[in-house]
Amino acid sequence: MTRFKVVCVGAGYFSKYHVEAWKRMPEVELVAICDLDISKAQSLADQFDVKQVFASTAELYENISFDILDIITPPATHLSLCMEASAKGKHIICQKPLSPSFSESEQLISAMNASKTKFMIHENFRFQPWYRKIKELLEQNAIGSEIFSINHRMRLGDGWTKNAYAERQPYFRNMPKLLIHETGIHFVDVFRFLIGDIKSVYSRLRKLNKNIAGEDSGLILFDFENGCQGVFDGNRYNESNSENPRYTFGEMLIDGNEGSIRLELDGSIYLKKLGQDETQIAYKHEDKNFSSDCVYATQKHFIDCLISGNDFETNANDYLKNLQVQEAIYLSAEKRKEIDL
Repeated sequence: MTRFKVVCVGAGYFSKYHVEAWKRMPEVELVAICDLDISKAQSLADQFDVKQVFASTAELYENISFDILDIITPPATHLSLCMEASAKGKHIICQKPLSPSFSESEQLISAMNASKTKFMIHENFRFQPWYRKIKELLEQNAIGSEIFSINHRMRLGDGWTKNAYAERQPYFRNMPKLLIHETGIHFVDVFRFLIGDIKSVYSRLRKLNKNIAGEDSGLILFDFENGCQGVFDGNRYNESNSENPRYTFGEMLIDGNEGSIRLELDGSIYLKKLGQDETQIAYKHEDKNFSSDCVYATQKHFIDCLISGNDFETNANDYLKNLQVQEAIYLSAEKRKEIDL
C-alpha cells in the first residue's frame, strides 16, 4: 500500500482538525509539525503523538524527507510556502483563504499550474455529508429537472462581543475583508458545487461589530448560468438557536419544479414533493472532528486522487472561479450594482 509522509505547517486553532484526520488514514504517516511558535507545535505533537517538530521550514527541509506539505497558516504566508514546497517537489494541500488578494491568488495558482507537484485547496464545506447527500438528490432529479432557487441563511453568533474572535482566531479582528473572504467563500463553492457556475452577483455588505476591521454581515443575490437564482443571507454577529451553529453553519432551502429540499441546523434533510407531505431523508452524519468530519473527507479525497491520478474537485483552476465570484461580490458592494461574471 502507498503510504505518504505528511508534514503540517501551522499549529493554530484549526490545525488540530487536520492532524486528527491525518492520524486516522492508513495511507498516511504524519511525520512532523512545523510552527514559528515551537511550543504550539510541540503541544499539538504531544496531543496526537507526532514524533518531530520544527520552528521553520528551512529546518524542516534540511532534516527530514516527506511527500506532502499541509499548509494551515494565515493567508499572507501561503504564496511563499507553496513556492518553496513546489520547488522542493512536495505535493501541497493548502487552507483557504488562498491569499490576501485576488492578484496574489492568481500568482499562486499560475505558479502551481507551472509546477510538477500536485496542488489542492482545502475547501472542505462541499465535503460536508449534507451537501454530498443534497447533490445526490439533485442529480436524481428528486425535486425535478429545473432548479428555481437556492437560499442559505447563516447566523454564527461568534462576532458580537467587543473582543470578538480574539480567543479562537484573533487575526479575524484585523482582516480588512472578513465575512466573504473568510466564510462566504465556502458558500460560493457550495453553490457552484450544487447548482453550477454563477453568471452575476449583487451584494450589500455591512460591518455590525465596530470593533473589527472587516465586514461581518452580507446579503448576496446570485444568478446562475442555468437560470437558477440564489440568496446568501449571513452574518457572524447574531446568534442562531442551534447548540452548535458551526455544525452546518446555517440552513438551506432549494426549490425545483417538482418540490423542495430543506437542510436544518442539526444536519437533518427534508424532501417535499409538490402535492405530498414532507419526508426526512435518511443518511449518515455525526458530530465528529469538524462539521461532521468534512476535514477528514477533504484530506481523504486529496490522498485518493494522488493514488488514482484523478483531478481534485477543488483544484486550482476551478477554485479560481470561486475567487472571481468573491471579487465580484466585493465590487458589487462597492459600486452598489450588479456585476456580471
